[in-house]
Amino acid sequence: MSVRTVHLVASVLLGYPDERLHDALGLLRKEVDGLPAGTARERLSAFLGHVAATPPAELAAHYVATFDLKRRCCPYLTYYAYGDTRKRGAALLRFKHALKAGGFEIADGELPDHLAVVCELSARGAVREARRLLLEHRAGVEVLHTALCEERSPYADVVAAVLATLPPAGAREQEAALRLATQGPPAEAVGLEPYAVMEAGR
Repeated sequence: MSVRTVHLVASVLLGYPDERLHDALGLLRKEVDGLPAGTARERLSAFLGHVAATPPAELAAHYVATFDLKRRCCPYLTYYAYGDTRKRGAALLRFKHALKAGGFEIADGELPDHLAVVCELSARGAVREARRLLLEHRAGVEVLHTALCEERSPYADVVAAVLATLPPAGAREQEAALRLATQGPPAEAVGLEPYAVMEAGR
């Protein structure tokens, strides 16, 4: 399996579904069809089929309702481990440093821990850095996937494809994901105004 290809496609599909997504559908389908048989190819293919069969306005409305309005479906990975606490600021800096080391600059207003951004980092060639970030926040990715499955969101297929590029979760990772799913992220009343998740741009 080409990890970079899976992450490239996932980075596009996890972004806001504007006209650029629809313009790229043919190319994305070609990339996915070129993947070896397996979970990643099957899941990405299923989501591309959903995109092709769904009106653009409906896709956009579902994206906003899922990722912007439901905290349990937050695409920002540090949120699961640190919530809106001051500790999250330091975690975000780790992502920024990893992006910089990979020669990847994100647009102003974007947070570096968005799953789509991490996947794009890998697709651009910094596979090791992106893999480290994904593994460090594996529990958060697992919780996001579970939440999307419970919401019956087609985006669960895209996150499942990303998880398929990682080694199977061990007992410790499974326990961490279960704990996050049960207890939720830590809470703190002050300390992270510059990094407010739901006020950040897509």
